Amino acid sequence: MTNVSLAAPAPAASPISVVLPTAFHPHWNRLPGVQVDGRRLTIDPERHFFRFESHTWLITDWNLVAERLLPVQESSENAVEQMALDFIRENAVSTSDPARVLLTAHEVYAFLFREEHLSGLGLPLITSDHLRMLREAATLMALNKVELDGHISNVGPCWFFPAATSVVFDLDDEMGGMLDEVYHGGWFNEYRRIESIKAHAALGGRLVHGCQSVPDQTGGVVAPYGASMEAFRADLAAFKSAWIAQVYAQRVTGLA
Repeated sequence: MTNVSLAAPAPAASPISVVLPTAFHPHWNRLPGVQVDGRRLTIDPERHFFRFESHTWLITDWNLVAERLLPVQESSENAVEQMALDFIRENAVSTSDPARVLLTAHEVYAFLFREEHLSGLGLPLITSDHLRMLREAATLMALNKVELDGHISNVGPCWFFPAATSVVFDLDDEMGGMLDEVYHGGWFNEYRRIESIKAHAALGGRLVHGCQSVPDQTGGVVAPYGASMEAFRADLAAFKSAWIAQVYAQRVTGLA
């Protein structure tokens, strides 16, 4: 996989290393620049990202979100999106530590993609193993970034998480498409959508799907409130096809 950038070359980024609460699947090593060694995850940004222009992220302590935002109910005078935005304004901090971002994201997605919701999903082929795939891919996706002007500053393979999970977990196109459908909308009914809005305050924004109306391998990103969606869509359309193809090129062939 080549490192593609539309901006002026930036200084080489330092390796990212984090010890997570649970071990990632070892096949994440199939993606360039990723090394999994038990609970330790190491990423070489120069090899891993297609675009890595920004080295700061906005986050909020997960425990604070869990204690002070998750239990609060929206009302006729205060929509959940406004509650989340106000919470971010009051509590979020900027960090240049990507390990801290990954640890926060791990907590967010362990909460959102939890097994208690499986029974109500209506997709019997989706199991706890698939939730693990979603949790791990979404955790890595947290390092992707969109600026307020809509410019996409950071893009890694997990932006296109159906392609990335197909490589890592040996999914065929049908199952990869089904997982995309779950992420795109099947998982987030109205109750879980509200949960998602609150939980993503820990990552400084809201989940924005790259897909327009149907799943099309475009994944999504946690974007700041107020980001230009028009510019975001235009930037995404300019690069997605070529980079999706590069992710799929990492597939291991000849599997039974």
